[in-house]
Parts: sequence; C-alpha cells; structure tokens
Amino acid sequence: MALVEVRDLQMHFPLGGVSSLLSRLRGQPEPVVRAVESVSFDVASGETLALVGESGCGKSTVARCLLRLLDPTAGSIRYDGTEIASLDSDAFVPFRRDIQMVFQDPTASLNPRLSARRMVEEALMLHTRLTGAERRDRVDELLEEVDLGRGLGDRYPHELSGGQRQRVNIARAIATNPRFVVLDEPTSALDVSLRSRAILLLEKLRNRLGLSYLFISHDLATVRYLAGRVAVMYLGTIVEVAATRELFARPLHPYTRALLASVPVPDPDAVRDPFTLAGEIPSPISNIVGCRLRGRCPLAQAVCAEPVPLREITPGRFVACHLA
Repeated sequence: MALVEVRDLQMHFPLGGVSSLLSRLRGQPEPVVRAVESVSFDVASGETLALVGESGCGKSTVARCLLRLLDPTAGSIRYDGTEIASLDSDAFVPFRRDIQMVFQDPTASLNPRLSARRMVEEALMLHTRLTGAERRDRVDELLEEVDLGRGLGDRYPHELSGGQRQRVNIARAIATNPRFVVLDEPTSALDVSLRSRAILLLEKLRNRLGLSYLFISHDLATVRYLAGRVAVMYLGTIVEVAATRELFARPLHPYTRALLASVPVPDPDAVRDPFTLAGEIPSPISNIVGCRLRGRCPLAQAVCAEPVPLREITPGRFVACHLA
C-alpha cells in the first residue's frame, strides 16, 4: 500500500476584484483560478517521487495541500490509509509530526531572531515530550546529521551561508522523525556546488532514515539523479507518470517531450530533439475541455478536444494523451 495516495485533487482560488463582483451582479458563477485540477498520484514508502513542470503549473500548491496549509477544493489525500484532506486544523495536529516540508527559500523560512539551535529545538518542543537536556542532545545529533556541526548551532540566519541555512531547514524537518517529507525546490536558491552537496545530503538521509520524498523541482538534472519516479505536471494537471529512466529515455506525452528537449546539453555535438510547443500557456482561469495542451501541441488532432484521463499504458506508466 502506498504511504501517500492523492486522488482527483483540486485547488481553486476565487479570482476576486471586479470580475467576481460583476459575476455576482449577473447571477453567474464567480470566476476562479484553477491552480490544481484533478491531480492523482501515489508515493510509496521509501520512495522519491519528483513532481516537475514549468513555473506556475501548480506544483507548490499541491505541496501546500498535502501539508494542509491550504484546504483543497475537492479530492482525496490519504496518508498511511487515513483520509486527511477533510481534517480540520486540530484533527490534523497528530499528522504534523509525520509529514514535514523543506521550503524553497532557506532565508524566508527561518526566523531571523532565533539561533539555528533554537529553531531546530522548536520542532521538538511542539511535537515531543523530551526534557530540556534531552532536546539539547537531540539538537546536537541533528546538526551533526545534516553535516552542519554543533559549533554553528548558536549562529543566527544572517551569520550562515545559503547552504547552511537550508541545512538548518532540513534538520528542523527531520527532527520529529517524519516518514514523509515534501521538498519544495529545496536547491533552487543555491549555487551549483551547494546544490550538489544538498542533494547528496537528502539522499543520505532518505537511505539512513527510511524517508519518503515528494521532490518538487524544475531542475531535471537533479530529478534524474535523486528520483525513482517522475510525475509531469502541466497547467494544474498530471500528464505523465513513469520511472525516471524510462521517462527520460522515451517520453510519451508531447509536453514531457518538449520539457526534456529544452534541457541544456553540454555536448555541442549532441543531437537535440527539435520538438517545441507553440504559443503561450493558457490562463488557469479558463475551463478547458479536453487536452489542456492541444492549443500549443503540433501533434494535436480533433480527438484532443475530448476529455483525456490519466491512463495506464504499460505497468506503472501513466499518460494523459489520446495519441500515446
């Protein structure tokens, strides 16, 4: 059984402003931003599933729904067999120890008035019954676990480098011994050398602690190294799910193919896939029937105007494309 099961997840935001006012006056439904539209995926115990796609496709919104930082409009989220999508804040408290998150910006997610040690200790104060001495010992262990060192524990965020700040975030996330960690582009604010060290650290922690990751990223080179499976997201929907090696070798959805074709290749003699998409991404306000890519896809046919479910083409390989 999967540790995390997401089915038909939706997250709509009211548009607000003049458009909403005019709709109410006319007795029409208020327009909404369809940030997430019928998303389904699983994360197995001990697995890293990457969620990839262009900026604004809804990846971070999915993450915030999983952490219940947002209340989903519709759909199901099951954690270890328990439905959590409909739980209120008080009922979700017991799950916060098991489900943690590392945010994209290592600076904005830290309190500038607290030391690194104090911020890691806060998680233990909220979710454990350890004594003060036990918490201090545990914080020292966690700082060593993320290769930060006890000596940096008394420093404040402005006294740490970007990589060190993100290590504090990772230490805080694993402090409660979680089983599932959402990584929301945790390396995007780091330079190349720090990025590689952070990825190696995340892989080490996954293997040592038996963690499951949802790794949200647009860095496909990192995804290729860290993730066992990849879910590709476009305009609020999942369009393809496959094992990482299989997806990179033979993308089946046109959007996946275009996404991989856009990755820079360091070899000037390498043969590049010339496949590209036309036009701009449609507005997430639009209620598009059928394939949401068809207005940009050079392979589109008349059948693409019909609804297209995410279907299993081969065992473990899911694609939302009539032509796959």
